[in-house]
Amino acid sequence: FYDEYNAVLDMPAEYYLDTIRVVFQDFALVNGTWEVHGEPVRPQDIKTTALLTVEGEKDDISGAGQTRAAHGLCTGIDRKLQFHYDAIGAGHYGIFSGRRWRENVYPVVRDFIASHQVRQTAAPAKVRAKPVAKPAAKATAAEPALKLGPTSPAARKSSPRSSPKSRLAK
Repeated sequence: FYDEYNAVLDMPAEYYLDTIRVVFQDFALVNGTWEVHGEPVRPQDIKTTALLTVEGEKDDISGAGQTRAAHGLCTGIDRKLQFHYDAIGAGHYGIFSGRRWRENVYPVVRDFIASHQVRQTAAPAKVRAKPVAKPAAKATAAEPALKLGPTSPAARKSSPRSSPKSRLAK
């Protein structure tokens, strides 16, 4: 618990305090006054994606309905592409870490992403690095070439073993 709770200690104070002000004091997103780099943040303009919100039944930090409220803000998304999941028995941290994440929430998120991602029509072309020829004796040395190699096995993570039935609600 304290690992997640203390995670804010890794954030610059200015960022954290600005987030508190924008989100919880000014309600800038809800009021339509939030700007990032001078551009207004307009959830109603989101049109080309699906939306899944998740709430923990026993969340003592975010009250019931706070994530579901995103559906009311994202009015440009077709209602058939909007979903909500209530994680029964999960608290605030349980919806994104621990056993309830692995066993309940992750399978819902994984299946949601898989069913709504854009399918590629053709396999992406493989990019292969070619050796760089030695420069001629009188040529100026070039910048070192970027070496591309296979992804390390540690970078690939396996998904959780259990996969309970999804409990998506529209």
